[in-house]
Amino acid sequence: QDGPPRPPAQRRAPSADMAEPEAAGGAPAPSSAGPEYQTEQFSFIEEPDEDSEDVIDWLKFTESRTERREEAKRRGRSRIVALSVVLALLVAGGVGYLWWAGKLPGLAGPDTGKAAAGGGQKRDVLVVHLRDTRTGNSSTALLVDNETTHKGTTVLLPNSLVVSKDDGTTTTLAKSVKDDGAEPTRDSLNSLLGADLKATWRLDTPYLENLVETVGGITLDTDATVPGAKKGASPVVKQGRAQDLNGQAAVAYATYRAAGENQIRQLQRFGQVMQATLKKVSSDADGATATVKTLLQVLDPPLTEAQLGSSLAQRAELAKTGAYRTTLLPVQTNGTLSPTAAASVVKDVLGGTVKKAAPDATARVAVRNATGNARATGKAQVALVNGGYSFVDDGTDSAARTTSQVTYADAAQKAKAVEVAKTLGLPAGAVKQAKGAGNADVTVVLGQDYKG
Repeated sequence: QDGPPRPPAQRRAPSADMAEPEAAGGAPAPSSAGPEYQTEQFSFIEEPDEDSEDVIDWLKFTESRTERREEAKRRGRSRIVALSVVLALLVAGGVGYLWWAGKLPGLAGPDTGKAAAGGGQKRDVLVVHLRDTRTGNSSTALLVDNETTHKGTTVLLPNSLVVSKDDGTTTTLAKSVKDDGAEPTRDSLNSLLGADLKATWRLDTPYLENLVETVGGITLDTDATVPGAKKGASPVVKQGRAQDLNGQAAVAYATYRAAGENQIRQLQRFGQVMQATLKKVSSDADGATATVKTLLQVLDPPLTEAQLGSSLAQRAELAKTGAYRTTLLPVQTNGTLSPTAAASVVKDVLGGTVKKAAPDATARVAVRNATGNARATGKAQVALVNGGYSFVDDGTDSAARTTSQVTYADAAQKAKAVEVAKTLGLPAGAVKQAKGAGNADVTVVLGQDYKG
């Protein structure tokens, strides 16, 4: 038996030079003992350590992820700072605009100061005639959008207001609307008030009812109870605060006038309905135009559906923000404008004073009869109209006066005042500069010395 195996160092590796020739007879010759393996016969290959490579890659990944986190944090902080700056600028810009426009309470910007100086304000004025198809009565208001001060106003015009016609004669506003129509009435109001009235909206009661229904009804404080159409029927409108009105109730309230009640009360109710309706109209021009189109109303030229929609949208925005009010044009019992009306409404709301005639334009002459003879007014009217003047009836004084007087407020009208005196056969000494009727260039008070 073989002995125990030798250690690996004592083993011999086969080698080509160790082969010996075969012995005779073809049998291999027995091999002799050869040299042992030497150190230089081995080559050592250093294989990469996969674990070490994994560690290096993990360190690189960890370092890269940390850097990305820090970079993301830096970008986030930068964005927050930038956003804060933008918000601060927007807030400052908004506050600055409100201050400039005069919308901050208690603070007036430079724009409002310039606007208050008079003259340079831009206004859009729309005439509205509410016509009751059941009775034929009408109510008139001016919807004013002051684009300079960003404020809106509904100016209510009493039906007793005296306006001049093209032929020089005068009539009341109610008769002008009924007999002459929208365009002649608008021209008369332009001449009287000196305002730029560009369009008229004839709002018959069925269209007002549809308008209120379209916007979802209105809410307002009512000052009267409107009874039902039949005796014993429930009231159409109850008196009280925050009353909800549908289209039918809104029309009933806007046109209601109790027995013996002044038309002013009814006109004020119409103003309430208009302002409450404006609050419900869309502030978007397209939305308001869509509302107008649903009325299927044929508008008087030059007003179009798009123009009316845009006009209502602008006023709706003012009504929603509380920058809208309703006021009454003060008219005297004789239908003429009082001096205070020219200053408080015509000047401040409609822009400027009552329009003064150009040097070559037809002068408006207001005549007040203080002769004690009612026929004197008609005689003076005929004389003035034949003389090329526009006649305005300023009413009758309860007490007669001895001498006549011809006054002019503007020095530029002095020459015309002298001519008016000559036309009426009055002495030149009757002419002097003084305040007169707010809707005329020359004012004549006929005394008993007027012979006609």
